[in-house]
Formats: sequence, structure tokens, C-alpha cells
Amino acid sequence: MSGRRVNRGGPAQGHRAAPAPAEKLQKILARAGFGSRREIERWIEAGRVQVNGRSARLGDRARAADVILLDGRPVDVVAPAAEPARVLIYHKPTGEVTTRRDPEGRPTVFRSLPPVRGGRWIVVGRLDFNTLGLMLFTTDGELAHRLMHPSAGLDREYAVRILGDPDALVLERLLRGVDLDDGPARFEGVAEGGARGTNHWYHVVVREGRRRLVRRLWESQGFPVSRLIRVRFGPLALPRGLPPGRWRESTPAELQALYRAAGLETPAARPRATPATPATPKGPFGRGRRGSGTRSDRRDRK
Repeated sequence: MSGRRVNRGGPAQGHRAAPAPAEKLQKILARAGFGSRREIERWIEAGRVQVNGRSARLGDRARAADVILLDGRPVDVVAPAAEPARVLIYHKPTGEVTTRRDPEGRPTVFRSLPPVRGGRWIVVGRLDFNTLGLMLFTTDGELAHRLMHPSAGLDREYAVRILGDPDALVLERLLRGVDLDDGPARFEGVAEGGARGTNHWYHVVVREGRRRLVRRLWESQGFPVSRLIRVRFGPLALPRGLPPGRWRESTPAELQALYRAAGLETPAARPRATPATPATPKGPFGRGRRGSGTRSDRRDRK
């Protein structure tokens, strides 16, 4: 028997693997979640994108080794995913940040997520440190951008506990709109959800992702928020039975609903088991884009 070593897989010794093919800039930036391809084409024409120190032009291509800047800031190149588009439904607990790294060393939501082959998770709508509830993550950057863009008009529904008992005039002001330090804002819907002592629960709907918007709206009327839970984002609700700190894959039907809400064609998805706790909107505002401005009957929230 010969003592010669046999290479059983992988590239032949002495040969390097061929580099990944170059891709159009708008495709690279869209996959990373910066915007839609058409938007990025306009940015390239406006001179906002640079590659290896020179202004990019429409039709330019790049590879992972190239240095890409958008508005002077470096862009992390995300390789094409080695699997179909995925969406994770995550129940964020309090005490986690929604950035990949935290300078204060606090735990991040990304430590709880499974690895992605050849890609990365992109967050769809952040939550602050003390807010819990539904978060969505996807490997499709264009889907993430479309879902978060104001033009999508997607509802974000929250269950909120406040200290105090606002009267009808306060609720009308919050529905009509109030001026905050970064511009006017309002609730698209308010529904009362019960009381216990001096605490009152409400379900509210907003269509913006501005920082701490729900908290600031209530605080503008003198009602501090003691608990805030996101229970729905667009067509998907927080699944019953999904504990804080846990995630599950979206079903094909949920994936289709998100792509439809974003105005995108649904890509092929690998089959997944249907969970026992479907993420179907069951709150006072139900499914869809618009909330109601009515108050519900009072009842204790257990």
C-alpha cells in the first residue's frame, strides 16, 4: 500500500479557494439592512458611497475585502446567506440591550440567538433596556429595512402599565397628538386594559420607531410608565407560551405575512414545524395596520 497521503475533500494543496464573486454595491448595502436597492442607487448617485477611497458609481461592484464607506462610516460586508431567508421571533426580557456589543458590558439580545451560516441576524425594531416583549430578527436586510421604514405604516402595539388614572381628555390629547422634543407624536389607538390599585394598564398602538416614544408620550401627560411590553409588530404577535429569553423560527405563513406587509416577494423558505403557540394577533386591536381610538371596559389584569 502506498504511503502517499490522499486528500479527501477540500481544495487541492497548493491552490487557494477562488474568491467570492464581486457584487453590485446596492445589493451589498441592501443585504446589510441599510435601505432598499433603489434608495441605495440614489445614494451612490449623490456621492454618499465610497469604495477603497474613491466615490462609487452606479454599476460598481465590490468584495468582502474592499473598504466600503457610507457617509464616511465603514460598512460591514455581509456575505450572502448560505440558506433561505429566515425570521426569528424572540421574547426579549428586561435587562438586555439590542445592540451587538455594549460598552458597559451589559448582556445583549444577540447572545441568545442561534448562529447563521454565511450571514448575520439583523434586528427589526429595537427595544430599550427596560422594555420587554416581541422582537424580530431576519437574515434579509431589505426585509428589515422595509418593515422599519415609515412608509410601511406598520403598527407597533404595546401593553403599558402607568401610575395614575388618566381621564378622557388626556386620552383624547394622546390620540390627537402632542409636541415632544423631537416633533409631534400620537397614539394611533388606546384601549384600557384594567387596573390594580393606583396602576392602570393600557394597550396602545404607534406607527413610528422613535426612541422611547410610548414612554415619552405618557410622561408628557404626567403619567410615568412602570412596565412596557411590545405585544405585536405588524402582522405578528408575541406568541403565547414563549418565555422571556427564548426564540422560535417563524412559520412559512408568518414569513409570507411579513414579506407581504413589506411589499416584497416571499422567497423560498425551508419547511418548519408549526408551533403550538401561533403568533396571531389577539389583542384589542387585532390584525392589520390600524388601531382603534376607543377605551375598553375596565378589568383587572392578572
